[in-house]
Amino acid sequence: MIRHIVLFTAKDKANIDQIIEGLSVLTTIPHARRLEVACNRKTDQLGNDIDVVVYGEFDNEADLAAYKAHDLYQESIRRVRPLRELRFAADYNVSAEVRFASTEATSQAARRTVPTGGG
Repeated sequence: MIRHIVLFTAKDKANIDQIIEGLSVLTTIPHARRLEVACNRKTDQLGNDIDVVVYGEFDNEADLAAYKAHDLYQESIRRVRPLRELRFAADYNVSAEVRFASTEATSQAARRTVPTGGG
């Protein structure tokens, strides 16, 4: 599975709703397993520059390519490009490129670091 994440900043914060509307067109493209468009909550203690997030999941490269080739993808670009300042995109293959800790592994690590008393 491929995860596709795109981050946007607005030229004018008054246009964030229009950017979300323009990106929401993407949710009707049939090639994504999952596609979300959301306003950044801006609660991070280190940086809150990003205004809008697009998160997508695709079964394979062909589905991602078909999504990007779809007419509605071009329509979304037409609507959003004049309103956005920056766009950052990242795609990665979940099965081959992701390192993660399972809930069980995290719990085991926590148990190893808990003092056992004594003394």
